[in-house]
Amino acid sequence: MANKTLIPALKAKVGDWNYYICVMKYAQVAKEFSFAYELNSNPDLGDLLQRGLGERTQEIVEYLKKSEHRFLGSLIVAAYGGDPHYVPVQMDEHDELVRGLDSGFGVLTFDGSQQYFALDGQHRLKAIKDAIKQKPELGKDEISVIMVSHYDTSEGQERTRRLFTNINKNAKSTSSTENIALDEDDGFAILNRRLINENSFFKIKDRVSIYKKQISDGSLSIATSVSDSNKTAVTSIKQLYELVKFLSFDTALENHNIKIRPSDEDLESSFKIINKRIDELFDACGDIRTIAMNGDLRPLRKNKAGAEYEHPFLKGIIQKTIPKVISELIKCDLITWELALERLRKLPWQLDSAPWTSVVLFTEDRRKMLTNREYVGLLESSLKMHLAPKSKNDIKKTRKAYLDLKGMQYPIDERVLQDRIIENG
Repeated sequence: MANKTLIPALKAKVGDWNYYICVMKYAQVAKEFSFAYELNSNPDLGDLLQRGLGERTQEIVEYLKKSEHRFLGSLIVAAYGGDPHYVPVQMDEHDELVRGLDSGFGVLTFDGSQQYFALDGQHRLKAIKDAIKQKPELGKDEISVIMVSHYDTSEGQERTRRLFTNINKNAKSTSSTENIALDEDDGFAILNRRLINENSFFKIKDRVSIYKKQISDGSLSIATSVSDSNKTAVTSIKQLYELVKFLSFDTALENHNIKIRPSDEDLESSFKIINKRIDELFDACGDIRTIAMNGDLRPLRKNKAGAEYEHPFLKGIIQKTIPKVISELIKCDLITWELALERLRKLPWQLDSAPWTSVVLFTEDRRKMLTNREYVGLLESSLKMHLAPKSKNDIKKTRKAYLDLKGMQYPIDERVLQDRIIENG
């Protein structure tokens, strides 16, 4: 048969499923395999799935076209009409080393007499098909394929649909926080890890909180914040990632698509700039690097003696908001990086002072950080008012918002804040 294609494969079994494991070229995959929407007898549901595939695969297409480090996970494919054409093969070699290894080894035959559709990896399959049309040489790339049998009966369709939903319901993707520790395409994640390894301050042991312990089972997960009981960490791996993103303005990583790895040159040039900015920011924000080098940080995170002893930059929401606001102001040409640092140094670095009070609730027996959107927005506006207010009217609006939300007058005189407009001008 002229169009017959033979693929080496392993036969395996799990539960009540027989399946086959093989490696195929992208060109073969694009030609032979279809999509799981064919399982739906309702054409509207099938059409919905088709549109979803088209809308969600473009990023994968760009990744395949542009990344030399491209890699896709296995496809799980069902064969219409029962068992795939599989022929077991035995090895002639009688060496003890390979004895028994040919058990379950054989060949799958593709001759056009059967149809195949993806149960898992539909977006990957669609991306492969689209990418090959745009860049035909990708057809030589290879991907592993797991193939199961599908019987074209009502019972067979129900069984295959159940497998399809079980695969997708039980699959667990890496979290966005785990990706920060693992991703090799996200330029921000790459520089984040490099800062932790190479920056003179962050590479000090436990200076960045990376893991936290899960009390329930003792396992470890990535730290999103720093606990009040931490003596040494000034930030977490998640918080530092956010700082890297905000401080990437005017670098090769500005507007970076995290699905596509930047060039080594862009990573290097961006790292030099962001590494310097991080050091300068931490020094300008209450000289936190020097403070951290000289002692236990716990009293500065939470202090029974009063909020005036707590350091605002050790609060996660404040640490994230400062570079975000500076980035926005610089992009709007309202301030320079150097002037922003100068004005940050002049701010009062006690938690009971403005603008930090925008996100702190004070009561007789405790204080609480307010992380709701409205309070974070108030902190952003207050910081802009201190660093580079646009106009007297903007100052009035922010002070009124503070009064409405906090129920008290803003603690800095309006005339003092108006001086910032003159300096900025």
